[in-house]
Amino acid sequence: MWLPTPLLVLLCILQLAACTEDFYNLLGIDKQASNRDIKSAYRRLSKKYHPDKNPGNTTAKQKFVEIAEAYEALSDPDSRKVYDQYGYEGLQQKKQGGGGGGHDPFDVFSRFFGGGGGFGQQQGQRRGPDMEVRVGVPLRDFYNGHTTEFQLEKQEICDKCDGSGSADGQVDTCGGCGGRGVKIQKHMLAPGIYQQVQVACDVCGGQGKTIKHKCTTCDGSRHVRKVNTFSLVVERGAPKGQRIKYENDADESPDYYAGDLWVTLVEKDPSLDEDNELKVDGTFFRRKGNDLYWNEVLSLREAWMGGWTRNLTHMDGHIVALNRPRGSVVQPGHIERVTGEGMPKWHEDGDSVYHTTEFGDLLVEYTIILPDEMEKGMEKDFWALWEKWRKKNGVDLQKDSGRPEGSVTAPAKDEL
Repeated sequence: MWLPTPLLVLLCILQLAACTEDFYNLLGIDKQASNRDIKSAYRRLSKKYHPDKNPGNTTAKQKFVEIAEAYEALSDPDSRKVYDQYGYEGLQQKKQGGGGGGHDPFDVFSRFFGGGGGFGQQQGQRRGPDMEVRVGVPLRDFYNGHTTEFQLEKQEICDKCDGSGSADGQVDTCGGCGGRGVKIQKHMLAPGIYQQVQVACDVCGGQGKTIKHKCTTCDGSRHVRKVNTFSLVVERGAPKGQRIKYENDADESPDYYAGDLWVTLVEKDPSLDEDNELKVDGTFFRRKGNDLYWNEVLSLREAWMGGWTRNLTHMDGHIVALNRPRGSVVQPGHIERVTGEGMPKWHEDGDSVYHTTEFGDLLVEYTIILPDEMEKGMEKDFWALWEKWRKKNGVDLQKDSGRPEGSVTAPAKDEL
C-alpha cells in the first residue's frame, strides 16, 4: 500500500518514539531513571524470569532475553544516549557499525551478578550459605498436584544504595587498615619475645571501606530484610520430604554470591475449615508411601447382616464405592484393599507420552460399633434368637480353646 511521504515520515517518527519507550517500560522505570534504578530493576526482573526458575516456560525465557537486552542498552551511558535519541533502530545501527553482534543474555546476567559458570556464580568468589525451609502442603495437593505460593523473609542487597551502604555513593578506603580490612598487632609473650597477630580492623569492621553518609534505608549495612513471595509447584504424587532447589535464592550480600534455597515439602494435618472446601472424604485419608488408609465405621447390624453401601469422595472428587451384600459378615479390624485408589506414583515425566501414571492402593479398615444398651423388648428378642441358634449351631469354646477342664460344667453348645 502506497503512503504519502509526510505520512510515512510521521509513522517512522512514531515507531521510533514507541521503541524509545520500550526498554524503559520493560524494566518498569521512566526515562529519568538513574543508573542505580536501572540496576535495581534489572536485578529484580532478571532473577524473576531466569530460565532456571521457570523451566519449560518459553514466555519467561523470552522475557529474560528482552530484559537483558534492555539493561545492556540502558546501563551504558553511550548506548543509552543513542537509544534515547534514535530508538531501537539507531541502537542496532550503532552495533552494526561498531562491529558488535548479538548479545548473550546469560553473559549479561553473570557479569551483573558476578557469574562465571552458573546462576550468579563467579569463579573464586565466596559463596553464601544455603537456606532450608519447610512448607506444609495438604494431602489433597500431593494427590492432585498444585501450583501455589509461599512467603519467606530473607536478606537482600539494599536497592536504595545498590549495596554500597552509602547515601551518596561515596565509599572511601579505610585509613586504619589501608583497605585490607585487617591490622597486625604485636603481643609480648615474654621479655624480648613478641608474637604478631592479624585481627579485623576496628575502624571499618574488617570491610576495608568507610562511609561518611550512611544509607538511610539500610543504615550502612548494605542489605535489608524483606519478605519474598516464591512460586511453588507441587507435582502430582510428590513424595513427602521432597526437596526443591531455588538456585541462588538464599540470603544476599555484596560480599558473596547467594547460596541456594532448599524447600522441603511436608504434609499438613488435615483441617476441615482450611483444606476441605469441597467436603471430600479424601482430605482425611492417611498416606504411607504410595498407599492411602481410611477407617470406616459400621454398625453391628451392618457388620453382622451386610446389605450396606458407602460412597467415599476421593481427593479429586471421584467416588469410591464400598459395599457388602446382605448376609455378608465383616469382622472387626478387617482391612479391605481397593486396588488403584491410592496415591499417584510420582515420576519425573508425569503424565506424558513417556509415562502413564500408576496408583497405589486404598486400604480400608473397618471398625464395628456395638450399642451401649438395648431396649427391654429388643434384648428379649435377641436373647431368644441367640439361644435358638446356639443350641443348634453353637461351638464348645472350652473344648475348642484347648484349656484344661474345670469344675464348671459348660454347655455342650456354647456360642455360634
